[in-house]
Amino acid sequence: MAGGGFSTSGNGGTHFEAKITPIVIISCIMAATGGLMFGYDIGVSGGVTSMDPFLKKFFPTVYKRTKEPGLDSNYCKYDNQGLQLFTSSLYLAGLTATFFASYTTRKLGRRLTMLIAGCFFIIGVILNAAAQDLAMLIIGRILLGCGVGFANQAVPLFLSEIAPTRIRGGLNILFQLNVTIGILFANLVNYGTAKISGGWGWRLSLGLAGFPAVLLTLGALFVVETPNSLIERGYLEEGKEVLRKIRGTDNIEPEFLELVEASRVAKEVKHPFRNLLQRKNRPQLIISVALQIFQQFTGINAIMFYAPVLFSTLGFGSSAALYSAVITGAVNVLSTVVSLYSVDKLGRRFLLLEAGVQMLLSQIIVAIILGIKVTDTSDNLSHGWGIFVVVMICTYVSAFAWSWGPLGWLIPSETFPLETRSAGQSVTVCVNLLFTFVMAQAFLSMLCHFKYGIFLFFSGWIFVMSLFVFFLLPETKNVPIEEMTERVWKQHWLWKRFMVDEDDIDIVKKNGHANGYDPTSRL
Repeated sequence: MAGGGFSTSGNGGTHFEAKITPIVIISCIMAATGGLMFGYDIGVSGGVTSMDPFLKKFFPTVYKRTKEPGLDSNYCKYDNQGLQLFTSSLYLAGLTATFFASYTTRKLGRRLTMLIAGCFFIIGVILNAAAQDLAMLIIGRILLGCGVGFANQAVPLFLSEIAPTRIRGGLNILFQLNVTIGILFANLVNYGTAKISGGWGWRLSLGLAGFPAVLLTLGALFVVETPNSLIERGYLEEGKEVLRKIRGTDNIEPEFLELVEASRVAKEVKHPFRNLLQRKNRPQLIISVALQIFQQFTGINAIMFYAPVLFSTLGFGSSAALYSAVITGAVNVLSTVVSLYSVDKLGRRFLLLEAGVQMLLSQIIVAIILGIKVTDTSDNLSHGWGIFVVVMICTYVSAFAWSWGPLGWLIPSETFPLETRSAGQSVTVCVNLLFTFVMAQAFLSMLCHFKYGIFLFFSGWIFVMSLFVFFLLPETKNVPIEEMTERVWKQHWLWKRFMVDEDDIDIVKKNGHANGYDPTSRL
């Protein structure tokens, strides 16, 4: 039985009948387990790199620094390129894999691409858990990165295409919600395995990544393919049947015909990546790339990767550092649920702007406290101040979790037209992973050199990105994907100037110059 029903607007005021069917909910939940795997990978690395047995086996230099008081600056204890490479290699591999994932997503479908991601994840987990040396450890992380590249390419597209318009934002955020659950799961696992005697707890932490990996693989076997993908690949009848199932109604002809027309237009595009650079596609490309860069320069992944390391640097004991990371992980999950319920009511812009203020203030407060209380060789964080720092970081994390976290993925996945959607998503994932790699590889070194100023660095970026949202990001709430151009981009004060094809500009130029004026002056 359907969970509910509503109408969604199509072109020219047409209403597409759609119900919230169980098959949509189940398919989206299964697909979103890709986020669970991604989140676990983010959370687990910071935990194991703060465990003494792991450091002693793979990074003895770092282990020595953490055990000899006064050997180095508090802020520089974990500054090691190899240690950072363990974390960042996953994202460099994901960056490369996303180009191949763009091809499989377009030619083989969203569902099969998610299955490929699951297989990469499983093999990578096995190598990590059984690692005997650093090379084996890095190879395992690289394979996990390939899984991330394929999953992050296919899952957001799958969710956007299968969801009815009115709840598209909420269902798409299931991906980000699973990312936060994965981070929390990893933090809880690390907190428990750190207490295991015998020095093998880190293997269990890395091995339990197999749980979400298997979930994603099984989910990919059972979910339905999206109608958009089936129609795009020429399976019209199958696409029509799937559309009927996921909408819970026989009245799907208007939406089906619109998808067929969108597919026809898409097939005329022989070079989707080249097409992305056309004038009419530049606004979507600029917005998507900017959102990915800004998302990383909020500093969230640097904090999530290295939360236990960060708290340990600030004077928390090993156990207290892991416990604090669990708290921030729990806040992350709960705040993403807030976004799940509010994104289609309050809109994308409101959440991003409100969160900008909240993140900015909390980062500045943390920087002031650390600047006064924590020096290179000693820390004066009392129990009370320590709790206050954790509260401020949780305030920051909560704001990110209902804004830049989920919306950084949602907005790009719903703005590109079908003919460039796969290529656009590929560029989105690529840019995200590139700057995730940069942050993961550089954060511990930045912490060593900037010290408490690292939080001021991130707060400066938050101010810039909030201005970007205020002036340049249009609202996409409750707008059908295929109507974005007409109802969003052509209505924006700046981007509407780009919604003219180059050929049209050439024609207007020729006619205009013949009459003695420059017709492009207003474009």
